[in-house]
Amino acid sequence: MKNIMYRDAILEALDEEMARDDSVFNMGEDVGFLGGNFKTTVGLMEKYGDLRCKDTPISEAGFVGLGVGAALRGLRPVVELMFGDFLMVAMDQICNQMAKITYMSGGQANVPMVIRLPMGGGRSSAAQHSQSFHAWMAHCPGMKVAVPSTAAEAKGLLKTAIRDNNPVVFFEHKMLYTVKFDVPEDEDYTIPFGQARMVSEGKDITVVTNSLMTIKAEKAIKKLEKEGYTVDHIDLRTIVPLDTDTIIKSVKKTGKLIIIDEGHESFGISGEIATRIMPDVFYDLEAPVKRLGTADVPLPFSPALEFPLIPDEKRIYAAIKELL
Repeated sequence: MKNIMYRDAILEALDEEMARDDSVFNMGEDVGFLGGNFKTTVGLMEKYGDLRCKDTPISEAGFVGLGVGAALRGLRPVVELMFGDFLMVAMDQICNQMAKITYMSGGQANVPMVIRLPMGGGRSSAAQHSQSFHAWMAHCPGMKVAVPSTAAEAKGLLKTAIRDNNPVVFFEHKMLYTVKFDVPEDEDYTIPFGQARMVSEGKDITVVTNSLMTIKAEKAIKKLEKEGYTVDHIDLRTIVPLDTDTIIKSVKKTGKLIIIDEGHESFGISGEIATRIMPDVFYDLEAPVKRLGTADVPLPFSPALEFPLIPDEKRIYAAIKELL
Protein backbone atom coordinates (compact mmCIF):
# COMPACT_ATOMS: atom_id res chain seq x y z
CA MET A 1 0.00 0.00 0.00
CA LYS A 2 1.04 3.60 -0.53
CA ASN A 3 -0.42 6.83 0.86
CA ILE A 4 -1.35 9.26 -1.94
CA MET A 5 -3.84 12.00 -2.69
CA TYR A 6 -7.20 11.24 -4.31
CA ARG A 7 -6.24 13.28 -7.39
CA ASP A 8 -2.97 11.35 -7.77
CA ALA A 9 -4.86 8.05 -7.65
CA ILE A 10 -7.00 9.27 -10.57
CA LEU A 11 -3.87 10.34 -12.44
CA GLU A 12 -2.31 6.91 -11.84
CA ALA A 13 -5.41 5.16 -13.17
CA LEU A 14 -5.41 7.30 -16.32
CA ASP A 15 -1.66 6.84 -16.86
CA GLU A 16 -1.78 3.08 -16.38
CA GLU A 17 -4.78 2.60 -18.66
CA MET A 18 -3.32 4.83 -21.38
CA ALA A 19 -0.09 2.83 -21.21
CA ARG A 20 -1.99 -0.47 -21.30
CA ASP A 21 -4.35 0.38 -24.18
CA ASP A 22 -3.50 2.71 -27.09
CA SER A 23 -7.21 3.30 -27.75
CA VAL A 24 -7.60 5.17 -24.43
CA PHE A 25 -7.29 8.94 -24.69
CA ASN A 26 -8.14 11.90 -22.49
CA MET A 27 -9.70 15.23 -23.45
CA GLY A 28 -11.30 18.26 -21.86
CA GLU A 29 -10.77 21.88 -20.92
CA ASP A 30 -7.22 22.49 -19.65
CA VAL A 31 -6.37 18.78 -19.29
CA GLY A 32 -3.20 19.16 -21.38
CA PHE A 33 -0.85 22.06 -20.76
CA LEU A 34 -2.28 22.87 -17.31
CA GLY A 35 -2.75 19.28 -16.20
CA GLY A 36 -6.42 19.73 -15.38
CA ASN A 37 -8.30 22.23 -13.25
CA PHE A 38 -7.82 19.94 -10.22
CA LYS A 39 -4.43 18.57 -11.38
CA THR A 40 -5.64 15.07 -12.25
CA THR A 41 -3.94 14.91 -15.67
CA VAL A 42 -0.52 16.43 -14.91
CA GLY A 43 2.16 15.17 -17.30
CA LEU A 44 -0.12 13.11 -19.55
CA MET A 45 0.24 15.44 -22.55
CA GLU A 46 4.03 15.38 -22.24
CA LYS A 47 4.05 11.59 -21.97
CA TYR A 48 1.42 10.62 -24.56
CA GLY A 49 1.27 13.61 -26.89
CA ASP A 50 -1.36 16.10 -27.93
CA LEU A 51 -3.62 13.57 -29.66
CA ARG A 52 -4.04 11.38 -26.57
CA CYS A 53 -4.32 14.20 -24.01
CA LYS A 54 -6.28 16.85 -25.83
CA ASP A 55 -7.14 20.37 -24.71
CA THR A 56 -10.58 21.32 -25.98
CA PRO A 57 -12.48 24.56 -26.60
CA ILE A 58 -15.02 25.70 -24.00
CA SER A 59 -17.79 23.72 -25.69
CA GLU A 60 -19.00 20.78 -23.63
CA ALA A 61 -21.66 19.76 -26.13
CA GLY A 62 -19.00 19.74 -28.84
CA PHE A 63 -16.30 17.67 -27.19
CA VAL A 64 -18.72 15.27 -25.45
CA GLY A 65 -20.20 14.65 -28.89
CA LEU A 66 -16.68 14.16 -30.24
CA GLY A 67 -16.15 11.56 -27.52
CA VAL A 68 -19.31 9.70 -28.53
CA GLY A 69 -18.13 9.60 -32.14
CA ALA A 70 -14.65 8.43 -31.16
CA ALA A 71 -16.12 5.65 -28.99
CA LEU A 72 -18.30 4.49 -31.88
CA ARG A 73 -15.17 4.23 -34.02
CA GLY A 74 -13.42 1.93 -31.53
CA LEU A 75 -11.56 4.34 -29.25
CA ARG A 76 -12.00 4.66 -25.48
CA PRO A 77 -12.33 8.37 -24.69
CA VAL A 78 -12.12 9.71 -21.14
CA VAL A 79 -13.82 13.10 -21.25
CA GLU A 80 -13.27 15.51 -18.36
CA LEU A 81 -15.78 18.24 -17.57
CA MET A 82 -14.27 21.01 -15.48
CA PHE A 83 -17.30 21.05 -13.16
CA GLY A 84 -20.17 18.60 -12.83
CA ASP A 85 -22.61 21.48 -13.27
CA PHE A 86 -21.58 21.66 -16.93
CA LEU A 87 -23.33 18.36 -17.63
CA MET A 88 -26.39 20.43 -18.44
CA VAL A 89 -24.66 22.04 -21.40
CA ALA A 90 -24.15 18.60 -22.97
CA MET A 91 -27.28 16.75 -21.82
CA ASP A 92 -28.45 15.99 -25.37
CA GLN A 93 -25.13 14.31 -26.23
CA ILE A 94 -25.06 12.46 -22.89
CA CYS A 95 -28.66 11.30 -22.45
CA ASN A 96 -29.91 11.20 -26.05
CA GLN A 97 -26.75 9.92 -27.76
CA MET A 98 -24.16 8.34 -25.44
CA ALA A 99 -26.71 6.50 -23.27
CA LYS A 100 -29.06 5.35 -26.02
CA ILE A 101 -27.01 4.34 -29.06
CA THR A 102 -26.41 0.74 -27.93
CA TYR A 103 -30.18 0.28 -27.44
CA MET A 104 -31.20 2.13 -30.61
CA SER A 105 -28.75 0.10 -32.71
CA GLY A 106 -29.99 -3.21 -31.32
CA GLY A 107 -26.59 -3.87 -29.78
CA GLN A 108 -24.68 -3.33 -33.02
CA ALA A 109 -22.77 -0.34 -31.60
CA ASN A 110 -21.13 0.22 -28.22
CA VAL A 111 -20.03 3.48 -26.59
CA PRO A 112 -17.08 2.61 -24.30
CA MET A 113 -16.72 6.12 -22.93
CA VAL A 114 -16.11 7.71 -19.51
CA ILE A 115 -17.14 11.20 -18.45
CA ARG A 116 -15.18 12.41 -15.41
CA LEU A 117 -16.40 15.38 -13.42
CA PRO A 118 -16.11 17.02 -9.99
CA MET A 119 -19.21 17.17 -7.81
CA GLY A 120 -20.37 18.79 -4.59
CA GLY A 121 -20.10 21.92 -2.50
CA GLY A 122 -17.71 23.09 0.19
CA ARG A 123 -15.50 25.45 -1.85
CA SER A 124 -17.90 28.41 -1.90
CA SER A 125 -18.08 28.26 -5.68
CA ALA A 126 -21.73 29.39 -5.73
CA ALA A 127 -24.86 27.87 -7.22
CA GLN A 128 -23.52 27.06 -10.71
CA HIS A 129 -20.33 25.27 -9.61
CA SER A 130 -21.33 23.34 -6.47
CA GLN A 131 -24.06 20.90 -7.47
CA SER A 132 -24.31 17.11 -7.19
CA PHE A 133 -26.02 15.65 -10.24
CA HIS A 134 -25.39 11.93 -9.72
CA ALA A 135 -29.13 11.31 -9.28
CA TRP A 136 -29.79 13.00 -12.63
CA MET A 137 -27.41 10.64 -14.39
CA ALA A 138 -28.81 7.60 -12.57
CA HIS A 139 -32.28 8.53 -13.85
CA CYS A 140 -31.13 8.19 -17.48
CA PRO A 141 -31.02 4.49 -18.53
CA GLY A 142 -28.02 3.23 -20.46
CA MET A 143 -25.17 4.62 -18.34
CA LYS A 144 -23.30 3.42 -15.28
CA VAL A 145 -22.67 5.91 -12.47
CA ALA A 146 -19.74 5.79 -10.02
CA VAL A 147 -19.25 7.87 -6.85
CA PRO A 148 -15.87 6.94 -5.28
CA SER A 149 -15.23 8.03 -1.70
CA THR A 150 -11.49 7.32 -1.29
CA ALA A 151 -8.37 7.31 -3.44
CA ALA A 152 -8.43 3.50 -3.57
CA GLU A 153 -12.04 3.53 -4.76
CA ALA A 154 -11.26 6.31 -7.26
CA LYS A 155 -8.39 4.38 -8.83
CA GLY A 156 -10.02 0.95 -8.84
CA LEU A 157 -13.38 2.16 -10.13
CA LEU A 158 -11.87 4.43 -12.80
CA LYS A 159 -9.80 1.58 -14.25
CA THR A 160 -12.95 -0.57 -14.32
CA ALA A 161 -14.89 2.26 -15.98
CA ILE A 162 -12.30 2.73 -18.72
CA ARG A 163 -12.31 -1.00 -19.51
CA ASP A 164 -16.12 -1.20 -19.55
CA ASN A 165 -17.85 -1.36 -22.94
CA ASN A 166 -20.69 0.81 -21.63
CA PRO A 167 -20.74 4.57 -21.01
CA VAL A 168 -19.84 5.56 -17.45
CA VAL A 169 -20.33 8.87 -15.65
CA PHE A 170 -17.66 9.17 -12.95
CA PHE A 171 -18.25 11.66 -10.13
CA GLU A 172 -15.19 12.85 -8.14
CA HIS A 173 -15.82 15.04 -5.10
CA LYS A 174 -13.81 18.23 -5.36
CA MET A 175 -13.24 18.33 -1.57
CA LEU A 176 -11.43 14.98 -1.73
CA TYR A 177 -8.81 15.77 -4.40
CA THR A 178 -6.03 16.71 -1.94
CA VAL A 179 -6.94 14.21 0.80
CA LYS A 180 -4.52 11.30 1.25
CA PHE A 181 -5.60 7.64 1.45
CA ASP A 182 -3.93 4.23 1.30
CA VAL A 183 -3.98 2.76 -2.22
CA PRO A 184 -2.83 -0.73 -3.30
CA GLU A 185 0.42 -0.76 -5.30
CA ASP A 186 -0.97 -2.85 -8.13
CA GLU A 187 -1.25 -1.70 -11.74
CA ASP A 188 -4.07 -4.17 -12.33
CA TYR A 189 -6.08 -3.06 -9.27
CA THR A 190 -9.76 -2.78 -10.21
CA ILE A 191 -13.05 -2.69 -8.30
CA PRO A 192 -16.18 -4.34 -9.76
CA PHE A 193 -19.19 -2.12 -10.30
CA GLY A 194 -22.27 -2.89 -8.21
CA GLN A 195 -20.41 -4.07 -5.10
CA ALA A 196 -20.68 -1.78 -2.09
CA ARG A 197 -17.91 -1.55 0.53
CA MET A 198 -18.46 -2.32 4.21
CA VAL A 199 -16.62 0.51 5.97
CA SER A 200 -17.53 -0.91 9.39
CA GLU A 201 -19.81 -3.63 10.75
CA GLY A 202 -22.18 -3.54 13.70
CA LYS A 203 -25.65 -4.42 14.96
CA ASP A 204 -27.35 -1.18 16.04
CA ILE A 205 -28.00 0.71 12.79
CA THR A 206 -27.25 0.70 9.05
CA VAL A 207 -25.72 3.87 7.56
CA VAL A 208 -25.57 4.14 3.76
CA THR A 209 -23.37 6.82 2.17
CA ASN A 210 -21.45 7.72 -0.98
CA SER A 211 -18.60 10.02 -2.00
CA LEU A 212 -17.57 12.66 0.60
CA MET A 213 -20.49 11.74 2.87
CA THR A 214 -18.73 8.42 3.52
CA ILE A 215 -15.73 10.22 5.01
CA LYS A 216 -17.88 12.57 7.09
CA ALA A 217 -20.07 9.72 8.35
CA GLU A 218 -17.02 7.65 9.26
CA LYS A 219 -15.92 10.39 11.68
CA ALA A 220 -19.39 10.63 13.23
CA ILE A 221 -19.59 6.84 13.60
CA LYS A 222 -16.26 6.71 15.44
CA LYS A 223 -17.75 9.09 18.00
CA LEU A 224 -20.81 6.84 18.35
CA GLU A 225 -18.61 3.78 18.79
CA LYS A 226 -16.98 5.44 21.80
CA GLU A 227 -20.50 5.62 23.28
CA GLY A 228 -20.97 1.88 22.86
CA TYR A 229 -22.89 1.71 19.57
CA THR A 230 -21.84 -0.47 16.63
CA VAL A 231 -22.71 0.48 13.06
CA ASP A 232 -23.02 -1.23 9.69
CA HIS A 233 -21.59 1.50 7.45
CA ILE A 234 -22.06 0.88 3.71
CA ASP A 235 -20.21 2.91 1.06
CA LEU A 236 -22.16 2.50 -2.21
CA ARG A 237 -19.21 3.11 -4.61
CA THR A 238 -21.62 2.92 -7.58
CA ILE A 239 -25.28 3.91 -7.78
CA VAL A 240 -25.77 2.34 -11.23
CA PRO A 241 -25.58 -0.58 -10.70
CA LEU A 242 -26.83 -0.31 -7.10
CA ASP A 243 -25.92 -2.98 -4.56
CA THR A 244 -29.30 -3.37 -2.86
CA ASP A 245 -28.48 -6.89 -1.62
CA THR A 246 -25.85 -5.59 0.81
CA ILE A 247 -28.22 -2.92 2.13
CA ILE A 248 -31.11 -5.36 2.56
CA LYS A 249 -28.93 -7.90 4.40
CA SER A 250 -27.69 -5.19 6.76
CA VAL A 251 -31.11 -3.69 7.50
CA LYS A 252 -32.53 -7.13 8.27
CA LYS A 253 -29.82 -7.38 10.92
CA THR A 254 -29.99 -3.89 12.45
CA GLY A 255 -33.64 -2.88 11.94
CA LYS A 256 -32.71 0.77 11.39
CA LEU A 257 -31.52 2.64 8.29
CA ILE A 258 -30.31 6.15 7.55
CA ILE A 259 -29.21 7.19 4.05
CA ILE A 260 -26.84 10.17 3.80
CA ASP A 261 -26.29 11.79 0.40
CA GLU A 262 -24.99 15.23 -0.59
CA GLY A 263 -27.61 15.56 -3.30
CA HIS A 264 -30.87 17.33 -2.54
CA GLU A 265 -33.26 15.12 -0.58
CA SER A 266 -36.20 15.61 -2.94
CA PHE A 267 -36.34 13.06 -5.80
CA GLY A 268 -32.83 11.85 -5.02
CA ILE A 269 -30.75 8.76 -4.31
CA SER A 270 -31.91 8.37 -0.71
CA GLY A 271 -35.58 8.13 -1.65
CA GLU A 272 -34.79 5.64 -4.41
CA ILE A 273 -32.86 3.35 -2.07
CA ALA A 274 -35.57 3.46 0.59
CA THR A 275 -38.24 2.53 -1.95
CA ARG A 276 -36.24 -0.25 -3.60
CA ILE A 277 -35.46 -2.12 -0.40
CA MET A 278 -38.86 -1.64 1.29
CA PRO A 279 -40.52 -4.86 -0.02
CA ASP A 280 -37.68 -6.88 1.51
CA VAL A 281 -37.21 -5.11 4.85
CA PHE A 282 -40.65 -3.70 5.76
CA TYR A 283 -41.27 -6.17 8.59
CA ASP A 284 -37.67 -5.93 9.84
CA LEU A 285 -37.70 -2.15 10.37
CA GLU A 286 -37.98 -0.88 13.93
CA ALA A 287 -38.36 2.75 12.78
CA PRO A 288 -39.05 4.63 9.54
CA VAL A 289 -36.10 4.99 7.16
CA LYS A 290 -34.36 8.32 7.76
CA ARG A 291 -32.75 10.50 5.08
CA LEU A 292 -30.19 13.29 5.35
CA GLY A 293 -29.16 15.45 2.40
CA THR A 294 -28.49 18.97 1.23
CA ALA A 295 -31.35 21.41 1.68
CA ASP A 296 -33.56 21.98 -1.36
CA VAL A 297 -32.18 25.39 -2.29
CA PRO A 298 -29.43 26.50 -4.70
CA LEU A 299 -26.10 26.59 -2.86
CA PRO A 300 -25.14 30.14 -1.83
CA PHE A 301 -21.77 31.75 -2.50
CA SER A 302 -21.38 32.86 1.13
CA PRO A 303 -19.62 30.20 3.28
CA ALA A 304 -21.76 31.24 6.25
CA LEU A 305 -24.87 30.32 4.25
CA GLU A 306 -23.43 27.40 2.25
CA PHE A 307 -21.90 25.22 4.97
CA PRO A 308 -25.05 24.81 7.14
CA LEU A 309 -26.95 23.45 4.11
CA ILE A 310 -24.60 20.50 3.49
CA PRO A 311 -24.54 17.55 5.93
CA ASP A 312 -21.44 17.70 8.15
CA GLU A 313 -20.06 15.47 10.89
CA LYS A 314 -22.19 17.11 13.62
CA ARG A 315 -25.46 16.85 11.67
CA ILE A 316 -24.71 13.26 10.68
CA TYR A 317 -23.94 12.33 14.29
CA ALA A 318 -27.15 13.99 15.50
CA ALA A 319 -29.28 12.29 12.82
CA ILE A 320 -27.89 8.83 13.56
CA LYS A 321 -28.20 9.37 17.33
CA GLU A 322 -31.82 10.47 16.96
CA LEU A 323 -32.70 7.29 15.06
CA LEU A 324 -30.83 5.16 17.60
